[in-house]
Amino acid sequence: MELLDILQETTSVTSLEDVKIFNLSLIDFWDFGKLLFRLVFTVGVLYLLIRCIYDKGSTGRHEFIFTYFALGVSIFLLCFLLEDVKLELGFALGLFAVFGILKYRTDPIPIREMTYLFVVIGIAVVNALANKKVSFAELFLTNGAILLCVWMLENWLFKNEGHIDIIYERIEKIRTEDRPALIEDVEKRTGLKVKRVDFTRIDFLKDVAYLRVYYVKEKRDENTIESKSTESNTEAKEADKK
Repeated sequence: MELLDILQETTSVTSLEDVKIFNLSLIDFWDFGKLLFRLVFTVGVLYLLIRCIYDKGSTGRHEFIFTYFALGVSIFLLCFLLEDVKLELGFALGLFAVFGILKYRTDPIPIREMTYLFVVIGIAVVNALANKKVSFAELFLTNGAILLCVWMLENWLFKNEGHIDIIYERIEKIRTEDRPALIEDVEKRTGLKVKRVDFTRIDFLKDVAYLRVYYVKEKRDENTIESKSTESNTEAKEADKK
């Protein structure tokens, strides 16, 4: 009987917008156009952020590009299609909380990559949940301000700066007055132009110090020294726990 009613409704419609299948409209040109426009706009903003800023920055890593695009588009569609359920600030903050505690066990996410992850989530949520009270001019300004801020931070404040975590065995050089000698020794042994050194941990039982070395990155490589350093440092910490 329900199938017969569906066929009767289909034959009596005058346009595609009147066609309903299981009480769902076949197409709503206004909503479809709005979805298509916002999706293209969001993908364009994500492309500028990921390919033109992150990927060309001093510490961009190709393995995160797929994650950023897939996550950004998925969150945008999720928020947009559930817009009629009155999703407001609580839902947006919930998304940040869920993905904020997300951990990839096989590869720890560096702080900068995690920051880009939050920016991607923010752009997707803002573009999807912007209601009629928000004009397109305000939406363009918001996305432009985010891109400009990230670009300035990437190209001015942190231009060509990388960091690695190393285990340093010459613990007698950890004193403040011996800091220049420590930096010189690290430069000779790594071949890097060191800007500064921070101590993350000191183990007097094993006579080693865990250093975070910030250096001038002259040429960007896909297989960055940071990723190799993170893997080796993680293995060392796991070995210490055992």
